[in-house]
Amino acid sequence: MREVAIIGIGDTRFGELWEHSLRDIGMQAGLNAVSDAGIAGEQIEALYIGNMAAGSLIDQEHLGALVSDYSGLSQLHIPAVRIEAAGASGGMALREGYLAVASGLHDVVMVAGAEKMTDVTDEEIPMVQMAGGDQQWEGIAGATMPSLFAMMARRHMHEYGTTREQLASVPVKNHKNGALNKQAQYQRAITMETVLKSPVVADPLGVFDCAPVSDGAAALILAPADAAGKYAQEAIRIAASAAATDTLALQHRESLTRMDSVKVASTKAYRTAGVNPKDIDVAEIHDSYSIAEIMSIEDLGFFEKGRGGPATLEGMTEINGVVSVNTSGGLKARGDPMGATGVAQAVEIARQLRGKADKRQVTDAEVGLSLNVGGTGGTSVVHIFRRA
Repeated sequence: MREVAIIGIGDTRFGELWEHSLRDIGMQAGLNAVSDAGIAGEQIEALYIGNMAAGSLIDQEHLGALVSDYSGLSQLHIPAVRIEAAGASGGMALREGYLAVASGLHDVVMVAGAEKMTDVTDEEIPMVQMAGGDQQWEGIAGATMPSLFAMMARRHMHEYGTTREQLASVPVKNHKNGALNKQAQYQRAITMETVLKSPVVADPLGVFDCAPVSDGAAALILAPADAAGKYAQEAIRIAASAAATDTLALQHRESLTRMDSVKVASTKAYRTAGVNPKDIDVAEIHDSYSIAEIMSIEDLGFFEKGRGGPATLEGMTEINGVVSVNTSGGLKARGDPMGATGVAQAVEIARQLRGKADKRQVTDAEVGLSLNVGGTGGTSVVHIFRRA
């Protein structure tokens, strides 16, 4: 297997992009990545697109051909594939692109993620999101994604004494970081009081504990690491790519306070990259709900089980803390266009390792990690990155 590098990155702003279609934002992110890599579109040999729900959201399937066409690549007749893994679609698309280059099947590929979520009513969004859970055992009973994560939060509070203030410290931190990110949906800091007084969505989670509905796209160009110098001066090596699954329904799991798919995928990734959790300088974590970040930083091994809440409240996950978590603002502040999220996480890590993250830059960042999660942990994808 060959080593693989990111040679180009691109993204759009996340948010309510009423004036743009899915094809518009996908094309913009892709063109930005091609320009950043300094390559011609004709050099791209394959296209991998992360998308969860275009069929439900905008009545559009067959996204591989669509994006290839509107990116001006259709005349090349390259393979273009849509990857779906619920909220982990972007991360899984990155893994497929990584494997294609690592195996030698292709030399230069584009990985993109895009979602247009604001074109449907507020009543439809929970149904689309819940498609990432178990419809037969959970959805049919009226469960929603917020209610499932609320159950996980309540159990975590019961077992480990996690407090409401500790949960609230996640969005407070991530909005602080998002205020420094010009691509973020919410570029405004918030207070602990704002989070605690926000309307309840599913007790104990309030409005500010939940990631927003977002539009947006992100893209990467991948190439063999030993040839990356031909294309770009700021290549970032993908040191490991790992994925794991778990039961789709919460009721079938051994514990509600951990995500075993995160533990398994991260263990594989650490072993492949030859690092341990203490080596990670900056991490983009799937904070679809505040409890998800707390559980994830525990399951990734950054902190012992039960210590994720106190660690966050004490500032250990702030920029230049013990580990800098969600410097982009995370899903909560940057936004969560589901299929684009995992790719956008890699874009942020690449910026950090290049030293180009502006006011949110982590000092001397050399090793980064991204965690993209589908559903309540039914799928997890972990990538580890190194400054080349």
